[in-house]
Amino acid sequence: MNLLLLSNSTQYGQGYLAHALDTVTGFLPARARLAFVPYALADHDAYTAKVRGALEGAGIDVRGVHEGGDPLAQLQAADAVFIGGGNSFRLLSALYRTGLRDALIKAVGDGLPYMGASAGTNMAAPTLRTTNDMPIVQPPSFETLGLVPFQINPHYLDPDPSSTHKGETREERLTEFLEENDVPVLGLREGSWLRVDGGRAAVLGERAARLFRRGAEPRELPTGSDVSELLRGEPHFDA
Repeated sequence: MNLLLLSNSTQYGQGYLAHALDTVTGFLPARARLAFVPYALADHDAYTAKVRGALEGAGIDVRGVHEGGDPLAQLQAADAVFIGGGNSFRLLSALYRTGLRDALIKAVGDGLPYMGASAGTNMAAPTLRTTNDMPIVQPPSFETLGLVPFQINPHYLDPDPSSTHKGETREERLTEFLEENDVPVLGLREGSWLRVDGGRAAVLGERAARLFRRGAEPRELPTGSDVSELLRGEPHFDA
């Protein structure tokens, strides 16, 4: 697998993908034709235009998979694929409806570079169960692409000891997930990302990640941490 999984596409005070632009352009093939999957937001044309504007200066040819009427043909013609953020339930529902879910699993398994941000990063995990999103639609299944054998929680937020909010923290929600499932969860803070290249995986970017495992205390993973061991695990759901 050749994956770049961003926690977020927009960093506070910066433009779209600006915080990771060097990493993104270094990941994508030179002069790449990039298939962009905009289904996590409602306005596909505007979303595609936003991505095109961010990457055209680097010589990346962005094509929305919705353009031309045949998403599978757009994917087949691409040198790489990018799935953007938004609502993960809406995105996954569209992947099933268009046939892109199965096509992506095969194409990425055959070596097509895959980039995700936020909801697109959620898609790389086995299931949707650790998303932060509201289920505004009901997909046929929670099963996502399974490009990695562990869960990811983009936009991971640390508990705020000064907050008066009494709802569950992100850590509490992930702990509840692990009470029912035996599969690691990688919490990616804003500005961090996961790079997978074959059998190697590393946490990179501006901030540390946080790793949750069933029956263990959460562990901090400084940027640069090798997490290749996670690629060799086997997830167990409803354990």
